[in-house]
Amino acid sequence: MAQLTTKELSAIEDQLGAEQMLVSKYKCYSQLSTDPQLKAKYEQLAGKHQNHYERLLSCLD
Repeated sequence: MAQLTTKELSAIEDQLGAEQMLVSKYKCYSQLSTDPQLKAKYEQLAGKHQNHYERLLSCLD
């Protein structure tokens, strides 16, 4: 794998933070939701962003 530039690393770090925030928000929304369909959708979205986070993190290996 090619070396990442400082700018690329910074962009990945910023995106990792954004993905972490989205995971946290959607998990919180899921816990607060009383509607089963909304709860499921929020959990799905949290999982999607967790996957994004893990894929970005793998770029740093």
